[in-house]
Amino acid sequence: MVEIITFGDERLRHVSHEVEAKTIRIYVNSVGNDAKCPYCGEISSKVHSRYLRKLQDLPIQGKKVKLIIDNKKYFCMNKDCKHKTFAEAFSFFEPKATKTKRLQEEILRVSLTQSSLTATSYLRSSVADVGKSTICNLLKNP
Repeated sequence: MVEIITFGDERLRHVSHEVEAKTIRIYVNSVGNDAKCPYCGEISSKVHSRYLRKLQDLPIQGKKVKLIIDNKKYFCMNKDCKHKTFAEAFSFFEPKATKTKRLQEEILRVSLTQSSLTATSYLRSSVADVGKSTICNLLKNP
C-alpha cells in the first residue's frame, strides 16, 4: 500500500484503508513540516488547521479508489502577502480538484473515443464517479 500512496508525493503516509464491495478508501496524512505559499512563495511551518481532502483516483483491481488526505493549512508569514492562509499542495492533483491528474487523463482518454453519455456510463460503472459535466469541462480545459 505504501508504494501506491507515495506515487503522488513522498510527504504522504498511509494511515489505514477500507475495502468494500466496489470501493477502496485509502486514508493518508501529510508528514511535511512546511509548505510554500502559492501566492507569494514564502515558506511557512506555522500550521493553521487541518482538514480532510477527498479525491478520486484510478481503480485498483476493479474497485473505485477514494483518497482521503489529512491536509494541512498554513499561515503565510509574509506580511506583504494578501493571503493569510493557504493549503498544502501536492503535485498529483490541482488545487480544488476532486480527481487526481492521472484519473483526469484517463477520463479524457476514454471521452475522446465515444460520446459523453457513453463515456459517463462506462466510467461510472468501472472507473470513477463521473458526470457528463465533468467530461465536458475536462474536454474544454485539458
